[in-house]
Amino acid sequence: MRIGLYPGTFDPLTLGHMDIIARAAALVDRLVIGVAINRDKGPLFSLDERVAMIEAECAGLTARTGTEIIAHPFENLLIDCARDVGAQVIIRGLRAVADFEYEFQMVGMNRALDDQIETVFLMADARRQAIASKLVKEIARLGGDVSKFVPGRVNDALRERFGPVNGRA
Repeated sequence: MRIGLYPGTFDPLTLGHMDIIARAAALVDRLVIGVAINRDKGPLFSLDERVAMIEAECAGLTARTGTEIIAHPFENLLIDCARDVGAQVIIRGLRAVADFEYEFQMVGMNRALDDQIETVFLMADARRQAIASKLVKEIARLGGDVSKFVPGRVNDALRERFGPVNGRA
């Protein structure tokens, strides 16, 4: 069984993340979405909320593709998480050259820790390349409409957290 691990904080889950998840699901038999606890980042949504968002959004994808997709919280090293879930491959999404520079360093460190686990980069769809969770949260916090950047349920959760878009319900 080919098992892939797609890690991130997913705070919140975006359409860019969903694009990578859908394409990664075509490459593996089981896709584990590693939800990083990462207390240092001070996430907007709790771990349970982020896991629930991923599970809700991925349920339909699992039904359509037959690929098992599971959310798996982790707080240890990424390479240890990959070992824990039996992943042979770590899947990373890239948006821009700046992402690659950081990811290139991470791959080198992960290979030094375990050279049996490969890393695969998937480019975000051109329509999704500008989407970043940090920017989505900022736009939502300031009353902007983020509905074209996040799945519907995530948009609802952001509106519940921050209030209506520009004063509209």
